[in-house]
Amino acid sequence: MKDLFEKIYKDKGPLGKWASQAEGYFVFPKLEGQISNRMKFQGKEVITWSINDYLGLANHPEVRKVDAEAAAQYGSAYPMGARMMSGHTDLHEKLQNELAEFVSKEAAYLLNFGYQGMVSTVDALVSKDDIIVYDVDAHACIIDGVRLHMGKRFTYKHNDVESLEKNLERATKMAEQTGGGILVISEGVFGMRGEQGRLKEIVALKKKFNFRLFVDDAHGFGTLGKTGAGAGEEQGVQDDIDVYFATFAKSMASTGAFIAADQEIIDYLKYNLRSQMFAKSLQMQLVVGALKRLDMLRTMPELKQNLWTIVNALQSGLKERGFDIGTTQSCVTPVYLKGSIPEAMALVRDLRENYGIFCSIVVYPVIPKGLILLRMIPTATHTLKDVEETLDAFDAIRDRLENGTYKRLSAAVMAAMGE
Repeated sequence: MKDLFEKIYKDKGPLGKWASQAEGYFVFPKLEGQISNRMKFQGKEVITWSINDYLGLANHPEVRKVDAEAAAQYGSAYPMGARMMSGHTDLHEKLQNELAEFVSKEAAYLLNFGYQGMVSTVDALVSKDDIIVYDVDAHACIIDGVRLHMGKRFTYKHNDVESLEKNLERATKMAEQTGGGILVISEGVFGMRGEQGRLKEIVALKKKFNFRLFVDDAHGFGTLGKTGAGAGEEQGVQDDIDVYFATFAKSMASTGAFIAADQEIIDYLKYNLRSQMFAKSLQMQLVVGALKRLDMLRTMPELKQNLWTIVNALQSGLKERGFDIGTTQSCVTPVYLKGSIPEAMALVRDLRENYGIFCSIVVYPVIPKGLILLRMIPTATHTLKDVEETLDAFDAIRDRLENGTYKRLSAAVMAAMGE
């Protein structure tokens, strides 16, 4: 019999094998200073394009004031216990009601964490006789939720409505045999590519197939739609989303999440979401802070306007200079380049050390081999000067990538890895 840890000793995984070269710099980096468009990295000021603070609320003086007052009044423990037992308050209910109204649903329910809440919601919505059909590029939290499902599940090609329709045909035949139902899951905005899920087209398929639609709108909430209610509002199909999910970790610059749906569905979920039934309630400091943030989303449209000024300047500037940013339809701004992982390391080090630009690097296995994705998150705190400096830096690093500079610099890394 093998030692359980033998596989760990032999194979650190596709990302873990780079830990000795990458950790502390390329992964698990330490950004310092107040959350803003410019922070410190290893003692140097950098323009930060890796903070999901879309509306610039993380360090907003009004938000910080409310957060501090709530911490002083309630501490970081209250309320103690799970919601069902001793952790329920009027303010939890108030926040839920206001969130439901904001996203045009009958009711909402708070979740302690987005990832945990998504996993638990998928688990609660389906039984072994039901079939799940979901986008192949779905976020890890959706995939982990689907893994808990004891019944059948199918993936459809990313944002491919024809593929979805074929899989719905398969799912329908199977559901007729099992006596179950069908749950379709899409994201409102896909966080790596920045593409909106094709919600309008998915909803149109309800005329032909009997299914319910669950949308993860983590990146759309607060950034898309006339009021900021997300991708469903942007595409005019918010009423047709059966279960709507969003997190506080993006536009709200906090911790927590929520689901929204018809009252009867929320009533069912709040008694069957295991991750909420058996976990401590969302602490009051976060609830009060979320109420303030939501009020600012409603009453300060200039926050979203400022964000999109930066988004449009960055994305149009990149396209004008010939960069491939894919088909993003959101604030998420991917820049695709061709190169190996060692080349990507050399490129990002140059970008940070010599140009003062900090953005996230994404490589295989998250994207196909041979591609480098520099993922940029514009925020309302960025300036047009930040955009211009970044565009100039990207011109320079692309030239060095194409003329082989990074390939030569990465040779030492490859030698160290024995490859």
